Amino acid sequence: MTELATDADVETTADEIEIHGPEDFAGMRKAGRLAAECLDMLTAHVAPGVATQELDDLVREMVLDNGALSATIGYRGYRHATCISLNHVICHGIPGPKLLKDSDIMNIDVTVIVDGWHGDTSRMYYAGEPKVKARRLVDTTYEAMMAGINVVKPGATLRDIGAAIQAVGEGQGFSIVRDFCGHGLGKVFHSAPSVVHYAEYKDRWGAVHRAADTEIKAGMFFTIEPMINDGKPDVKVMKDGWTAVSRDKSLSAQFEHSIGVTEDGFEIFTSSPKGLDKPPYN
Repeated sequence: MTELATDADVETTADEIEIHGPEDFAGMRKAGRLAAECLDMLTAHVAPGVATQELDDLVREMVLDNGALSATIGYRGYRHATCISLNHVICHGIPGPKLLKDSDIMNIDVTVIVDGWHGDTSRMYYAGEPKVKARRLVDTTYEAMMAGINVVKPGATLRDIGAAIQAVGEGQGFSIVRDFCGHGLGKVFHSAPSVVHYAEYKDRWGAVHRAADTEIKAGMFFTIEPMINDGKPDVKVMKDGWTAVSRDKSLSAQFEHSIGVTEDGFEIFTSSPKGLDKPPYN
C-alpha cells in the first residue's frame, strides 16, 4: 500500500533507517514470495465481467490458506485484502461490486504478513484488450520502476532512484505522481525511508522540490512503486478517504516491488515465481 509523500518524510537521514541482517532477508523472501504468488494467481481471473470484490476474495482466501495475514485488513480502518485501482484511479482503489469491462486497466496491490514480515507488491492487469496508449503507459511504468531499482546499490542515493524513474516516465511524455511514494518496510508496514519517484520538480507556485540525497546502505529494505499518469500529475482523494484519482481523469499505472539492498546491489523480494511480472500474462 502506497505511502503519502510529505516534505518532512523526504528529509529522512540514512541514520534513521533500519539496517537488516541475513535472517531478516530470509524472512522478507518468504513474505515477498507469497505476495507475488497471490498476484500470479490473479492472472487467470482478471477478465471482463468479473467483480473486483471477487478478486479481493480470492486473495483473502489464499493468504489465509497459507497461514499468513493480510496487512491491509484493519489497517487504518481499511477492510480489504487488496487495493484495486482501475483506469484513472492512481492508488488505493477499494474492491466492490463493480464489474470489469473490456479494455480496463488496473493495478492490484497486495501486502501480506508472514512470520511478522511484510511482503508488499503490485502489478498492472488488463481486462480484455487494452487500448494502444494504455498499453504504452503500462509498459513505460514497468520500465520506470525497473530503472529505479537498477540504480540501487550501497553509495547511491534515494534521489538517484527518483531521477531514473523520472527520466523514463517523462521521457515518454507521461507525468510522475508526486503525492505518494515508496516506503521502508520489514516488521513494520510503513517506515523510513520515503522513496519519492522524482529527482526534482517545480510546483504551480514556482517552488522547487528535490528528492533527498539520502545515501543507500546495505541492509535497507524499501519499496519502489512509481505511479505514472497519461495526463497531468495532480491527484484528488475521494470522499471515502482512500481512493486517489487523477484530477484530470487521465489513465494511471503503477508497479511495485519490495527490495533489500545487498553489499553490491539489490535483491527483489517480490519477483513473480512464474515470470509474470508485467502484462500481458499469457
